[in-house]
Amino acid sequence: MLVLADAVKIQIGSNVWTIGLDLIMYIVIAAVVGVIAEFIVGWRVPLGIIGAIIAGVIGVWLMTRVINITGIGDIYWFGVPLLRGLIGAIIMIGIWHLLTRGLGSRRRRYRAG
Repeated sequence: MLVLADAVKIQIGSNVWTIGLDLIMYIVIAAVVGVIAEFIVGWRVPLGIIGAIIAGVIGVWLMTRVINITGIGDIYWFGVPLLRGLIGAIIMIGIWHLLTRGLGSRRRRYRAG
């Protein structure tokens, strides 16, 4: 007999976190949206794919929970709005680039002499 759980619950004190298929798909879609936003904007975020995932997750959250745009048709996949998530990820990558532009090491030409 095979028994599958629909979610994993972690309880620490009075806090309960549930990790299910919806959260996993949210993170996967946010990663894809973050990578696509990197290509559209033309800038790479720090931390590579992890940075793209962070930008995608924050971007999707920003455009679905903080800034709620209505009247725009959207494509939903596993309950995640793709177009609004892409717009939010582009905004986050732009902000991230503006904040971290001066922190990167720039190569300078070595001149003998």
